[in-house]
Formats: sequence, C-alpha cells, structure tokens
Amino acid sequence: MTASSPQTLNTPRTWLVDIAACATAGVVLGIIGPFGSFFNDDLIIRVAYWTSVLMMSGIIFGLALRWTWPRAKRVGLSVWVWGPVVVLVASFAPALLSRVLAVLLWPGIRHAVGLVEWYGQATLIGLVYVGLYIVLRSRRPIGAGGGRALPVRQLPRRLDQSLVCLQMEDHYVRVHSDTGSELVLMSLSQAVAGLNGVEGLQTHRSWWVARAAVTGVVEEGRNLRLVLSNGLEAPISRARVADLRAAGWL
Repeated sequence: MTASSPQTLNTPRTWLVDIAACATAGVVLGIIGPFGSFFNDDLIIRVAYWTSVLMMSGIIFGLALRWTWPRAKRVGLSVWVWGPVVVLVASFAPALLSRVLAVLLWPGIRHAVGLVEWYGQATLIGLVYVGLYIVLRSRRPIGAGGGRALPVRQLPRRLDQSLVCLQMEDHYVRVHSDTGSELVLMSLSQAVAGLNGVEGLQTHRSWWVARAAVTGVVEEGRNLRLVLSNGLEAPISRARVADLRAAGWL
C-alpha cells in the first residue's frame, strides 16, 4: 500500500481536513437520522448530536491511526491485520462517549438500545471511517505542498542543501528536507545519482540518509535506527550495519 507517508498525516492541515470531513458527515447523519435517531428529536438536536459524535470519533480514530500506521509500516504489517484491530479497540471510546451524550439527551434510550448493540453501531461507524481514511490517504501520493508528484529526473535541486533523507515509496521517492517533503517519480538509485555532492549512505533498501542530518542512534535489541534532524527515524538493515560502522556513523 503506497499511502501518503504516515509522518505527513500528523499536521495541522490534515487534522483540519479530517475534522471538517467528520463535521460534514455528522450534519448529513443528523438529517438522515440513522439507527432510529430520526425519531428522537428535532432536526437541530439530531444534527448537533451526530456532529458531536462524528467529530469525537474523528479525533479518537485519527489518533489511533496516526499512532498505529507508522509502526505497522515499519514492521511491514498488512493493513488487513492492523486495520480491523484499530476499529475494534478504538470503537470503545466513541461508543462510551456517544452513549453518555445520548442518554443525557434522550434518557429512554438507555433501555431501548443495549450496550452490545450500541458498541456494534460505533464499530460500524469506525469501520467506515478507518476504511475511507486508509483508501483516501493511500491514493496517488501527493507532495507536502499538496501538488502532484514530480516527473522522473526532476529531483528538487533546492533541497540539496537542506536534504535529510530519501525514502522509497514504491515507484516514488519522498525527498525529506528540513522544510518539508516532496514526492518524485523515480527510483531510489536515480534519486541518489541525481544528488549534487551531498554526503550520505543508504541505510536500508528503501532509505538513503544525508550524513549531516544524523543526530543519534536508537537501539532496540538487534534493530538499529538513525535519528534525523527533522525527527524521522531511518531504519538500518543488518546488511548495512558494517558499512555504517566503517564510515563512522555508529
């Protein structure tokens, strides 16, 4: 899955887009009145309820996805494995919060809808949210500025002086710099060949790191990662450890 880099999803802009989409969906659900809520109250109350529930769910599922996605990607875990787990676990909080809000608005609902059924409704909403989130964020990659990926052999020269690392994403290379990132339609080897004298080494089959950007090393058992100046952590494959030690990086 060639999703937008997980590191680029935790920005004010992406959060604003996510919450705005949830609020819009809440208005629509308030008008439709799913799960029998159409008969609960006036339109304004229903819209306020569903907008609040969807925005709360967006924040909770958004946090869960932003925490899980980069870790799952780092270990190569399939979305078909971690996606359902996120839905099932993260649905507890929205189910509880929405239940409390609904009982405050409509006390009779406590006896009309059981806890298991309520959790099932929250899980269904979570399944739709997580599914759409992953699908939409996994479409044709976009650069940090919102534009399309740059064509082959147009490595952004202005990034050379502030280059942090290159990260391969299928047929694209994400060029990370101190000021952001951009996607380039080329292979990692083409991107490295197109650099203008920037000192660095390939640390993994899908990562190349600029020497000046390395600020530390993280060691977890036999796994090593380089801490970079922009906060990213580049994995080190076992096949590359000897080269990095010889170069004095470790």
